Amino acid sequence: MNDIEIDLKELLDKAITSHIFPSYAAGICLYRKENRKEYLIISGSNKIITGKINGSPRQYYDLASLTKPLSTALIMVSLVGAGKVKLTDQIDKYLPGLPEDKSPITLFQLLNHSSGLPAHRPFFSELEKIPEADRKAELLRLILATELTVQPGASATYSDLGYLLLGLIIEEVTGVALAGYFSEKIVEPLGLDEGIFFNPIGGPRKDRECFAPTEYCSWREKVLRSEVSDENCWIMGGVAGHAGLFGDIESVQALVSAILEIWQGKRVHPYLRREDLVFFLEAQSKVIGSTWALGFDRPTSGSSSSGRYLSPRSVGHLGFTGTSFWIDPDKGLVVVLLTNRVHPSRENVLIREFRPVFHDRVVEMLGLA
Repeated sequence: MNDIEIDLKELLDKAITSHIFPSYAAGICLYRKENRKEYLIISGSNKIITGKINGSPRQYYDLASLTKPLSTALIMVSLVGAGKVKLTDQIDKYLPGLPEDKSPITLFQLLNHSSGLPAHRPFFSELEKIPEADRKAELLRLILATELTVQPGASATYSDLGYLLLGLIIEEVTGVALAGYFSEKIVEPLGLDEGIFFNPIGGPRKDRECFAPTEYCSWREKVLRSEVSDENCWIMGGVAGHAGLFGDIESVQALVSAILEIWQGKRVHPYLRREDLVFFLEAQSKVIGSTWALGFDRPTSGSSSSGRYLSPRSVGHLGFTGTSFWIDPDKGLVVVLLTNRVHPSRENVLIREFRPVFHDRVVEMLGLA
């Protein structure tokens, strides 16, 4: 390990002893002209409730809401490029018979969290009462029956419901299951389909011991490992537009780095046209005070999880389970942090204070402050 990796490992190991999270994997890419430097820092074996985490790069983390930018938003980029959707389209084009208040919502508004839909509803408690085959139709009915908090476009509220809708719309447009479309069109062309994936409930995917455990779920009455933490995603079979992705550090770092390389014009992806991706990343919110681009967040001035140093053009996202990534196109920097901070309880929120400290240390160690 070099000096930078040693310093960051010391910081991350201290976070373990401070009970911020029980394990971590961090990946950093720095681009300078034609040169690319990678750093990888992974926790060793740590005794936790369900045994040991093996500390290898092939440790899969529940990526939680990183699903929104890395799967749902990128799929929408591909569909825009293929001419199958327009961001100005109202969603009643794809979901006919909508109630009057939902019909004006556009795909743009769903993507940048300005649809007026609330943040969350515990739909799983209703969906568990009906057969699995009927759950998608019932989920759509429940979302459409949910009262808007404001008129579409009036303000921004981070919304799982909006991305649940996007997942259903993607399947309607493509005629293909969300997990399969993501694998074929987004990660297979990058050779990453074995390292970042949806893990459907009951599917054959991976040895359970390769997954970092997450929280004790009182509803499922067990510690979760290899199945998605988010209840609404789980009840839908483990695949949804807002959550469900799992990934190891090397693959998540590679996918996020590919986004930066396409953004900078250094890489070509067969299904992600640069001009479309750039629009998603650089789109300005039509809501005053909102930091959201399309699927991606930007730093909040003075209080961002990205710390003090990343440029205003940076984009990133957080995941509830303790995951995050940030991309700074001006510094040529990618930072990915995967943890399972919810193990054993989601009540542990110490990572909120740790994230900006970590990102500041990365930038300072790289001499970019």
